[in-house]
Amino acid sequence: MRSERAEADQPSLDAIAEAALSIVDEEGPQALSFRRVAQSLRVSHATVFRRCGDFDGLLTACADRLAGRVPLVGRDTDWATATEARFTGFYQVLIEHPGLVALRAGRSWFGPQLLGRLVEPQLAHSVAAGMTPRAAVEVYRRLYLLTLGAVAFVDHRDRKRATTSARTALAVLDPEDFPVLTGHLDVVLPALADHEVYYGALRQLIDASASAFLGR
Repeated sequence: MRSERAEADQPSLDAIAEAALSIVDEEGPQALSFRRVAQSLRVSHATVFRRCGDFDGLLTACADRLAGRVPLVGRDTDWATATEARFTGFYQVLIEHPGLVALRAGRSWFGPQLLGRLVEPQLAHSVAAGMTPRAAVEVYRRLYLLTLGAVAFVDHRDRKRATTSARTALAVLDPEDFPVLTGHLDVVLPALADHEVYYGALRQLIDASASAFLGR
């Protein structure tokens, strides 16, 4: 009975994920560790380790916690509209947590929330709309990579900082070697953190996919 009560008093995996996300968001990705999460939750390092298994497990828990915020879209929704809604929702969740995106670079993401809210519904919707399974996976992969790339490119939470950092980097370029970059900063800099760049690219990719695979 005592062990059952002690287990019930331990933080859930969701609680650990929320604590870890707060640390990454507030202190930076370099601050995340089992010990830091344990300190935040006032439990032992071993407790966090047992829940997650390893650091990849901790990151997966964080990523899947975020994926649970991706909106569910009904299957009766038009394919293009549903696709845009799913990936726009995914993008909006990720841009609030760029530190986690950086930490997850190169790691697979197969958590139940992402699979259940984004991957499986999108693939099923594509097949139901008329795509072959191969085409559905190919289109999903393109949309997924576009979204991750747009998020990872710059920290969208602080547009001023992103613009200032880019301006500083471009200021050292020789105008003779880089005439477009140095001569059009008024266009280049605002585009770095402009959400419409992503939304426009997403819509173009959706339209192109519908034309290529659905005959629209």
